[in-house]
Amino acid sequence: MDLLEKINGTMVWYYYICTRQVWLIAHSIEPDQENNFLKLGRHIHEIFYKRNKKEFFINNQIKIDIIYPKKVLGEIKKSSKYNLKSAQMQLAFYLYYMKQKGVELEGELHFPEERKKEIVKLTPEVEKELENAITNIKKIIQFDIPPEPIKIPFCSNCAYKDMCWS
Repeated sequence: MDLLEKINGTMVWYYYICTRQVWLIAHSIEPDQENNFLKLGRHIHEIFYKRNKKEFFINNQIKIDIIYPKKVLGEIKKSSKYNLKSAQMQLAFYLYYMKQKGVELEGELHFPEERKKEIVKLTPEVEKELENAITNIKKIIQFDIPPEPIKIPFCSNCAYKDMCWS
């Protein structure tokens, strides 16, 4: 089985925040779409970077926010303060995925409200970490039930909050 089969960027993002979210999204249990933070994220995508081509889907595994000339993928995030590592690894997953398809790219994380960007490159170290994360994600999604919820700072704004803590 292909290492990337069934894994998508959202799962990688959640893996670095909460493994329960990985299981839920992998089993098509959608978060509360009326969550204010999800709404804000959609709003940021609509307002910023209007001139750039946005949201390209590839094999239902990756959703690229922006493609720039010169082989650069852009990913838009609300804040660099939320969980920078998860954003970096989500974008690294997209770069890794494309590399497996024979296309070498670089990435840029964009934080429009902060007027900030960060370059993301797929180094051998990042690839190794990503391969370990993908292996762990594959194990998590094979569980019969989701991992137990663990209270973390991100829970207060999580779109799955009611499902975990009601």
